[in-house]
Amino acid sequence: MKKFLLLLVTISMIFWLAACSSSEGSNEQDNQTSNNEEDSNNQAEESEDEEITLRFAWWGEQNRANYTLEVIELFEEQNPNVTIEAEYASWDDYWRKLAPQAAAGELPDIIQMDLSYISEYSANNQITDLTPFIGEEINVDNIADSVISGGEVNGGIHGFNVGTTASSFFYNPAIAEEIGVELSEDWTWDDFEEIAKTAAEEGYEGGAGVSETQVSFDYYLRTKGQKLFAEDGSGLAYDDDQLFVDYFTMQKELVDLGAGPTPDEVAQQTGPEDSSLVKGEGLGGIGWATQFPGTQELTDLDLSLTNPPAASEDTKGLYLKPSMLFSIAENSNHKEMAAKFIDFFVNDVEANKLIMADRGIPVSSVIKEELSNEVPDAQAQVFDYISWVEENSSPMGGPDPSGAGEVISALQRLAEQIIYGEVTPDEAAEDFRVQAESILGSN
Repeated sequence: MKKFLLLLVTISMIFWLAACSSSEGSNEQDNQTSNNEEDSNNQAEESEDEEITLRFAWWGEQNRANYTLEVIELFEEQNPNVTIEAEYASWDDYWRKLAPQAAAGELPDIIQMDLSYISEYSANNQITDLTPFIGEEINVDNIADSVISGGEVNGGIHGFNVGTTASSFFYNPAIAEEIGVELSEDWTWDDFEEIAKTAAEEGYEGGAGVSETQVSFDYYLRTKGQKLFAEDGSGLAYDDDQLFVDYFTMQKELVDLGAGPTPDEVAQQTGPEDSSLVKGEGLGGIGWATQFPGTQELTDLDLSLTNPPAASEDTKGLYLKPSMLFSIAENSNHKEMAAKFIDFFVNDVEANKLIMADRGIPVSSVIKEELSNEVPDAQAQVFDYISWVEENSSPMGGPDPSGAGEVISALQRLAEQIIYGEVTPDEAAEDFRVQAESILGSN
């Protein structure tokens, strides 16, 4: 009996000690959790004062660099703990510089992105999905969902649309009157060809040529109910190579007549200030509408813009395009602050008074309204034109597929070879299809 009582007491003592130990452990864990929460709060408070350096890269002319640096300065004034290092270059140099940075995981925090490259950078996990920041760091209360979706690729928003644009035709009304031609909303490709020939006969360039071939050829395809790239990115969207042959046969004939510059003549130009339109030696040409104000600033001539050929046909070849997007590098250590800068760029009124819609018609309805009465006449023409496009366009479709940049380079090389008679349009059409299908198939 004594042994039984001793055993019972011993067991009771063991449970009592275990309970005490558990209680003490729980208290220690609660205390540790409390300490961790306090440390986390302290770190959050410290992060607000943390010195942050962001790198921001973009392409563009000097005017874009000038006002962008002012926007950066304005942001830094409002965020004194943030320093933004600017990296900018011309279009070609920009992408040449960006490629090795991407391969090394050393991309700038904020990257000006184009539809031609976004699929590739997204597929390689080099730019981050912005979805978690939309509605948080990036205010979208006054931005339409259709605008935001312009940067959607590979199941996420990998680029934030900072402005919209559309193809247009810049021209000199005085020259049009002098040579007796009229550019109406319903003009066709046949009209364009005849007008360009008339301009050449009178000693003026008429808007022909193969500069930025992808833009003009893709638009031509859209006016024929086709597109350059298949929606799934697996190949070309058009099946009939005669479309390629017809377009580039027209361009070669017109350049041969003097209605457009040769690639060598384009290469010799130091910038848009050397273009025939700016110098009063050309009737006009196709370009993105948002480039019109910058072109007008370079000349004392009174220029105008209208829709390109065949825009009013049933195919509605025009579409609203994100003029450019801002992406955040996956390798960035300060994604939230980078997202706040994007928000500032699209939503801050004072910042947009500096930008003046150079990167596209503002995506925020509030900003668009604020600027409508302040922009100069050339910019007001763009605002009106984009409103017209909204009523006379078709959906853009998805962004260019991965590998598009390489395909576009191949197209440009072949277009230039056609102009110089090194290949025929028929030969180039076949060669382009082989190269494009190979590039896109491997991606």
